[in-house]
Amino acid sequence: MKELLIKNGLVTALLTTGLLMLASAWISARLTGKKIPMAAIAIFAGLLMAYMGGMYTHGKNGIADVGIFSGFTLMGGSMLRDFTIVATAMGATFDEMKKAGWAGFISLLLGVLVAFFAGVALALAMGYEDVRSLATIGAGACTFIVGPVTGAAVGASSEVIALSIAAGVFKSIMVTIATPWVARYIGLNNPQSAMVYGGLIGTTSGVAAGLAATDPRLVPYGAITATFYTGLGCLLCPSILYLILQQLI
Repeated sequence: MKELLIKNGLVTALLTTGLLMLASAWISARLTGKKIPMAAIAIFAGLLMAYMGGMYTHGKNGIADVGIFSGFTLMGGSMLRDFTIVATAMGATFDEMKKAGWAGFISLLLGVLVAFFAGVALALAMGYEDVRSLATIGAGACTFIVGPVTGAAVGASSEVIALSIAAGVFKSIMVTIATPWVARYIGLNNPQSAMVYGGLIGTTSGVAAGLAATDPRLVPYGAITATFYTGLGCLLCPSILYLILQQLI
């Protein structure tokens, strides 16, 4: 049986993920009354599994270092990650996208700038003073993808890159949990507001999961601008914003 699971690693990884999501949905519905979205519970459980896998094997790939879960190496890789990010935008109509207009564009710029400099302030409070570390942690406050991209570009240490990923993951989980709670107070009930929200917040996984718990019809619109946010962050953080930090610090 073990050899069969290892031989079909990707299928095992997909099955494990499906069971994890099923258990998370049960916990969300039965134990929290859906006040905590299923996605937030699943993300936390996945992080816990990765930690336990790394501690058990003393490896570097988390749960994928365990033989029967080796398929997570492919499933958690960049190829399937990028595919799922693009897939979240399916179903959006161009007419609705145009209605966001300048508000959507401005929200992207504000979202990246505010998150970046908030992350820089946090890094300063943590005692980091070099520009590379500040820029990397600031980028991680944008998303957990922008952080390592920026860190690799500017030559930050692996420790700092790990911190940037942690900051992005924490943000994603918080957005997932908070979105259904704040939706009615900020008018998050139409495609235009969802696009602005995705541009301001930026974390595609958090925005998509949060909107799914709010109104599944809004997911494609929030995911579109959140995806653009990631691309814009990858362009600005290791270049223009990094140069601005060099002048300021």
